[in-house]
Amino acid sequence: MDELKQIPGLSELVGSPEYRSALGLPAAVTEEYRLLAQGEYNRNFRFRHPVTGKELLLRVNCGSQMHLEHQIEYESHALELLAPSGRTPRVLYTDGSKRYTDHGVSVMEYLPGRPLDYHRDLERAAGILADVHSVPLPGPSGLIEPEDPLRAVLEECEEMLRVYLNSDLPPLSGKRKIRELLDLAWERYHRTNRTGGARCIVNTELNNTNFLMAEAPDGPAGGRDWLIDWEKPLWSDPAQDIAHFLVPTTTFWKTDVILSPGETADFLTAYEASVSGRIDLTGLRERLGGFMPVTCMRGVTWCAMAWVQYQKEEKELSNDSTRRKLEAYLSDSFLEEIRRIEEA
Repeated sequence: MDELKQIPGLSELVGSPEYRSALGLPAAVTEEYRLLAQGEYNRNFRFRHPVTGKELLLRVNCGSQMHLEHQIEYESHALELLAPSGRTPRVLYTDGSKRYTDHGVSVMEYLPGRPLDYHRDLERAAGILADVHSVPLPGPSGLIEPEDPLRAVLEECEEMLRVYLNSDLPPLSGKRKIRELLDLAWERYHRTNRTGGARCIVNTELNNTNFLMAEAPDGPAGGRDWLIDWEKPLWSDPAQDIAHFLVPTTTFWKTDVILSPGETADFLTAYEASVSGRIDLTGLRERLGGFMPVTCMRGVTWCAMAWVQYQKEEKELSNDSTRRKLEAYLSDSFLEEIRRIEEA
């Protein structure tokens, strides 16, 4: 319980009758919670259920990128909708009441697996996304649905960049470069045909660590590949997810990989084959040409905003690896790579 005490009120919630009854836990707290991972907006604790022996994950929400008052409920609802995909964790408990702690919490099954390897797992990742995108739903089902997904991303970029431009911390030359790149993204937006195709649940944050790959999927024991961390799901264009998965602002985040044109082409071919007619992919590749540069700018402008927050120590949760990557993404060499994509 000591690790839980880092978050005021969390130990009290874990010991509450509501929590313990909902999860079938004994009245006395005997399970041990260990910090598994900490991101920008969440802390995840792993524990073993003392009765069933199953490994579970306690997720503590410490902020909302979507500015939602009920962030943890939104995430849990998306996972309930996605259950038929067989690719996402099952939610066992959700509490956004903030009765005991200032944070929303959920408990879900802990899933095994290693992070995605871009050089050997692209076909398997395509299968995961195809299954997720193909979950049959009649409409948004309570999820946020941007009227124009591509424009919505650009408007999000403008909001994040405003933090950077209005700060006196960044150099003027850096402000000018990012502003020019975002203007190029707007130009691409106006040249892109944004009509047609299906709408589905998209994750919008497809970093390689959000994939859990089975160690031996073809072995005698089998295995399952998963997609976790559903912090920002939308009812949107599947091109939005595919672009986020492929662009260098994503692949370089936790690795040093930038996908080659051949790898990108192979992924798209595998994705289309895996969808196998379950959703309408008409015009997908054309729309992807608009989403790729715009998604790059989403990554750059988020880094610009986060850089200011890190300098001012405004973030409730911080991460050393993130701090290092922010500098890399705002470097002249990386911004030139983004410019090449924008002008392609």
